[in-house]
Amino acid sequence: MVDTHCHLDMCEDGALERARTAGLSRIATIGMNAESWEKAVELADANDEVYAIVGVHPNEAAGYDDAAIEQVRERALAAKVVAIGESGLDYYRDYAPRADQQRSFEAHLELASDLGLPIVIHTRAAEADTFDALRDFGGTVVLHCFSSPNRIDECVERGYICSFAGNVTYPKSRDLQRAAKRLPDELVLVETDAPFLSPQPVRGKPNEPGNVTHTARFVAELRGLDYEELDALVERNAARVFDW
Repeated sequence: MVDTHCHLDMCEDGALERARTAGLSRIATIGMNAESWEKAVELADANDEVYAIVGVHPNEAAGYDDAAIEQVRERALAAKVVAIGESGLDYYRDYAPRADQQRSFEAHLELASDLGLPIVIHTRAAEADTFDALRDFGGTVVLHCFSSPNRIDECVERGYICSFAGNVTYPKSRDLQRAAKRLPDELVLVETDAPFLSPQPVRGKPNEPGNVTHTARFVAELRGLDYEELDALVERNAARVFDW
């Protein structure tokens, strides 16, 4: 199994070792700003199974200017950086002005196109603007912590990869569960978003990459698969998307 999205530098001590014990073969850790870009790349360089994704999180986009995307470009040239992100739009928190978020998002899409890398998307309370911005992007899109079940048909039509986090396991997440059941095999990924969104069996505790197995078992059951079948499916999809 793989964890396609976590914040390893924010997880509790020993999380990587416990992920290995849980059988994880690959982990993608996210850098959201200058400090965490460095940590993500360092963790990837130091651990065979860890890879990095770098970008300016929309909540970090206040005061965005072109110097920021050039810093991302520089980090993205590191050997084990496999995607650009997480980028996108977050109108729920509004920690950054929307105009700054939008300029940052557009620049990240251009960078991902230039480098031929996937773009990992964060969207919250901003679906319409997010999907509009993605309309002309020709590369691979990963919708991290998938939260747009009302747009599942559009996601399938556009070929967007939908990555399910621990919240799909929550009893009230019926719409997400229906989406996870319907999605074509080739568009399914799972993640933790650790240390956030712990899956139901460990809800209330800090999340970590090894817990992706709980989410994967739940999604496997939704889709009528054995865990081993979903494991192979996710491993195959992640290898195709991230080229690792």
